[in-house]
Amino acid sequence: MIQNTYLTCFLVLSAVVLTLAPINPSTAKNNAGYAGWEIGSAYNDLYDPKERDSMKGRVGKFKTVTPMPGMAPGTAFILVESKDEKTLVHLCPVAYAKAKETGIKKGDKVKVKGSWVEIDGEDIFIASKVKRGDHFQFKVRLTSDGTPFWTMSPEQLKKELKAQ
Repeated sequence: MIQNTYLTCFLVLSAVVLTLAPINPSTAKNNAGYAGWEIGSAYNDLYDPKERDSMKGRVGKFKTVTPMPGMAPGTAFILVESKDEKTLVHLCPVAYAKAKETGIKKGDKVKVKGSWVEIDGEDIFIASKVKRGDHFQFKVRLTSDGTPFWTMSPEQLKKELKAQ
């Protein structure tokens, strides 16, 4: 059973790496699928790595969101912390990873790390990492400075994903 979990994690991470290999910072900035998700964008500037927080809960349903007007669609999910506490968690642009490509599914018990932001009066949690169990994580930002993985060069991305 544990061996199957390792194999599944390896296959998911391999698929993500292969899918993302052609992405580099200049491609991301010029690609409509990443509009508004770039370094220096109003949305990205909301993320404050100095104000990192974490939450635990179960993954509710996945959603496609447009965080701010003019932005490309993003992948998000509802984190159910308790019956009365639910939080919208933004992961990444859909062009970087769709829900099925994250390795996370509805019902998974997870720990999410990231930063709280307010958009249009609503509290949103922008994830840097979603961890499931002891052996799987879907990481989308550097912990140190919040750099989004989708803005990295293929070499940087490969190094970061290998370090996981």
